[in-house]
Amino acid sequence: MLREDHKRRLSEEFKKKLEKPVKLIVFTQEVECPFCAQTRSLIEELASLSDNIAVEVYDFVKDSEKAKAYAIDKVPAVAIVGEKDYGLRFYGLPYGYEFQTLLEALFHASTGETDLSEESRKKLKTLRKPVHIQVFVTLTCPYCPSVASLAYKLAVESDVVKAEVVDISEFPHLAYKYAVMGVPKTVINDKVEFVGAVPEKLFIEYIMLATSSPGYIL
Repeated sequence: MLREDHKRRLSEEFKKKLEKPVKLIVFTQEVECPFCAQTRSLIEELASLSDNIAVEVYDFVKDSEKAKAYAIDKVPAVAIVGEKDYGLRFYGLPYGYEFQTLLEALFHASTGETDLSEESRKKLKTLRKPVHIQVFVTLTCPYCPSVASLAYKLAVESDVVKAEVVDISEFPHLAYKYAVMGVPKTVINDKVEFVGAVPEKLFIEYIMLATSSPGYIL
């Protein structure tokens, strides 16, 4: 799925940026999952470019206990795991514009570091309640990766934040449930939602709103 010249560039980039090993854990199934085979193929191809990337593949049905352990509830799914599990998940085929989102998740999971501001880090440290971020994207949306990557950075920086990026075209029932009329659409704790790309500072404020007591004002 990757051109040879692209593979060469990625291999060089991985040598520079992957400091510690990363696991890409793929959940798939044989039937009723049109993009599962492609997702597995892409991830295995990517892993072949670096000794620091390992792949584990599980069947969503047969390995249900493993899926439960990683909180996987649909397929295809990819969990990006570094020295610890930061809660980074991608649902769908991470291709198109979202391929870059996957790469950035790899780098952040490998280093355990992000470029978030010190102010953002301080606010994240005040969080006491779990934060579940869902970013709904499409593979043809040029504005989606910035929001998706920011969600992943937040999860890397905070143990209480989990971030899922979902290709909404593969999960129409979620498009209906969350009334996704445009992308990127972000939903936090099923309580606060917004559409479009927002600055880091505002994203943090939406998280504070989602975890605050009634009466909190942005």
